[in-house]
Amino acid sequence: MKHYEVEILDAKTKDKLCFLDKVEPNATIGEIKSMFHKSHPQWYPARQSIRLDPKGKSLKDEDVLQHLPVGTTATFYFRDLGAQISWVTVFLTEYMGPLVLYLMFYFRVPFIYAPKYDFTTSKHWVVHLACMCHSFHFAKRLLETLFVHRFSHGTMPLRNIFKNCTYYWGFAAWMAYYINHPLYTPPIYGEQQIRLALIIFLFCQIGNFSIHIALRNLRPPGSKTRKIPYPTKNPFTWIFLLVSCPNYTYELGAWFGFTLMTQCLPVAFFTLVGFIQMTVWAKGKHRSYLKEFRDYPPLRSPILPFIL
Repeated sequence: MKHYEVEILDAKTKDKLCFLDKVEPNATIGEIKSMFHKSHPQWYPARQSIRLDPKGKSLKDEDVLQHLPVGTTATFYFRDLGAQISWVTVFLTEYMGPLVLYLMFYFRVPFIYAPKYDFTTSKHWVVHLACMCHSFHFAKRLLETLFVHRFSHGTMPLRNIFKNCTYYWGFAAWMAYYINHPLYTPPIYGEQQIRLALIIFLFCQIGNFSIHIALRNLRPPGSKTRKIPYPTKNPFTWIFLLVSCPNYTYELGAWFGFTLMTQCLPVAFFTLVGFIQMTVWAKGKHRSYLKEFRDYPPLRSPILPFIL
C-alpha cells in the first residue's frame, strides 16, 4: 500500500507549517487536521480551513485523501478561521436573551417606564396574549436546539455570537418596549383581527416544528448525510412539494401573525428584516440542493411557492 506525504502551507504567506510522512491513503481531512493540531496545538481542528488552493473552498472533514486530485506528495493550504464556538451555545444564548428581555418589559421592571408603572400590568388582553406567544416561540426554539436540531457543522466563529445576539436581543427589546408600553393601543379591528392573527401564528408554529422534525429524521445521529427532503404523512410537511425551505416559510408566517396581532411597527420591521435574511438563506440552500441532487424536484421555489 502506497503512503502519502502531506505538506501544509500557510494560505497567505505560503510558508511551510507542517510536513506529515506516511499518511494512509484512506485518511480523511478530519484526521489530517488532528495530525496538524498535534504540531500546532493553538489551531484545534474546528478552527482549521484546509484547502487545495489558497483561495479555494475549504475541504470537508469527510473528504478522503486518495480521492482528492493530489499526487503522492499532497500540498494543502491552511487558513485560520479564528476562535470557534458551538452552534448549540450560540443558539441557546441568542434565544434565551429575547425570552428574558421581553418578560422584563412585560412585568414593567423599574427604570423602563415611568416609576408609577413599575410592576403594573396592561389593561389590554392582547398584550398578555402577545407575551404568551412570544415566550412560546423562543421557548420552542430553545427546546428544539437541545432536543431536535442536528447540526452539520459543530462550530461557528466566536464573533458570530455578538452579531446574532445584537440582532435578536435588540429587536426583542425594541418590540417589547412598545407592545408593553402603558400607552399601547390594541389593533384597529379589535378581537377579530387578534383571533385571526393567533390562528396564523399557531398554525405556522406547528408547521415550523413539523418541518424541523422531518429534517431531523433525514439525518442519522452523528452523521452529516444530506438527502432530499420530501413530504411525510404529516400534512404540515406537504409544502415540501412546492418549497425547498418550508421551515423559513412557516417562520415568516408566524411573525406575520405576530405583526397582525400586535399591529406594532417594530414587529413589522423585524418581520421584514427576517424575511430578507431567510430569503438569502433559502436561496443558498436551494442552489445547494440543485447542485448536489440531479433529480431535485423542479417545481420547488426557495421560500415562497411560485414566487421566490
